[in-house]
Amino acid sequence: MSRLWIKSPLSILAEGAGNGIVVENGQIVELVATGKQPSAPTDETFDASAHVVLPGLINTHHHFFQTLTRAHPDAINKELFPWLKALYPVWAANMNPDAFRMATRLALTELLMSGCTCASDHQYLFPKGLENAIDIQMEEAEALGIRMTLTRGSMSLSEKDGGLPPDSIVQDDDDILADSERLLNRYHDPSPGAQFQVALAPCAPFTVTKHLMRESAALADKYDCRLHTHLAETEDENDYCLEHYNCRPLDYVEELGWLSDRVWLAHGIHFNDDEVERLGRHKVGVCHCPTSNMVLASGHCRTRDLEAAGAIVGLGVDGSASNDNSNLMESVRHALMINRLTYDAASITHFDAFRWATEGSARCLGRDDIGRIAVGKEADLALYTLEELRFSGAGDPLAGLVLCGAHAADRVMIKGEWKVVDKLPTGVDVARLRHEHGAAASAFVRSL
Repeated sequence: MSRLWIKSPLSILAEGAGNGIVVENGQIVELVATGKQPSAPTDETFDASAHVVLPGLINTHHHFFQTLTRAHPDAINKELFPWLKALYPVWAANMNPDAFRMATRLALTELLMSGCTCASDHQYLFPKGLENAIDIQMEEAEALGIRMTLTRGSMSLSEKDGGLPPDSIVQDDDDILADSERLLNRYHDPSPGAQFQVALAPCAPFTVTKHLMRESAALADKYDCRLHTHLAETEDENDYCLEHYNCRPLDYVEELGWLSDRVWLAHGIHFNDDEVERLGRHKVGVCHCPTSNMVLASGHCRTRDLEAAGAIVGLGVDGSASNDNSNLMESVRHALMINRLTYDAASITHFDAFRWATEGSARCLGRDDIGRIAVGKEADLALYTLEELRFSGAGDPLAGLVLCGAHAADRVMIKGEWKVVDKLPTGVDVARLRHEHGAAASAFVRSL
């Protein structure tokens, strides 16, 4: 119950907190205005005069297992569908619980070191022997101390059904739904301050049945959880839906009960004006994945138009084989850059990029207890220094983080506890992790 004063920050992304914030029992209990002192005595003080303080970043779309196939020689320089066709057999032939655990551990650690305090991973790959993938993710997140939305993905249409994935990595609808309900009963905590919540996430319209989409939505209503899927990432996807379902992707998911404020979508690039208006009217969330969208040449997400219509925009790194890293702070910079190309330099600011990575992402996950520095919010914080050469001469510290290319937090706090100190995660041997993960990843290249 000790009171910690994070004092005199160089800059802070909060109004009325020029002289810092007070943290107690895992929450922010006071904003200290410039020239003021805390209203009550504090037990500890952290001098933040060299730090820029942000709300902890929140990652709303990822594929942890893909850290094992970064810059894979069989998949580079391809767009989404050819990229998937190249990698599905590699994942199917090599993914096992030990490799998956190592992939998860590395991705979470990378995210944490970049300033991420809450992550959502779209885990849709369930080959035989990896049925408990979500339990593995919970164990790894718990050990690291990071918050997580455990996103139970799924695929039930394989090559034999006209889908893209091999038969060996899809599951039966009934098995998927049974495991979804098991995970909801075991891990879903809708209360404020929760470390773990569960979301249901059929992978994409071309990898699951209509039955699975409808029943997943019914489970989400029953357990009050979120729904997630890929949608409108490429023109190929639009063409696929028109050919197979005689409608566009958004029409398809609306027919299945997926157009609601319980849903957040990954990518959301190829929406027309009418679809943007409908997404806004229903308060649907869209996870913007700027780095992946550029790597795969998928297109430009209409972030500004979506927000103007009333939709929620969050931020995600996407899979570490289409990014190819798990650095959310880097994605903040990429979001600023690509959206200035999409729109203009004056109307897209660093504050927009920060908002997408914090408050917008929190709203995508259905949370209002994280994502902002305010009294009553969880004490999830990312602190950065400007000591590297890249920051020399930066006149505006907050803008400098984005424009000069910050990528590593000096300190990260979750639930009022330091989880990164001096740029290193507490309790993690980073050199050993790099060695063990690299050894696991080597099997995915040898399989070629």
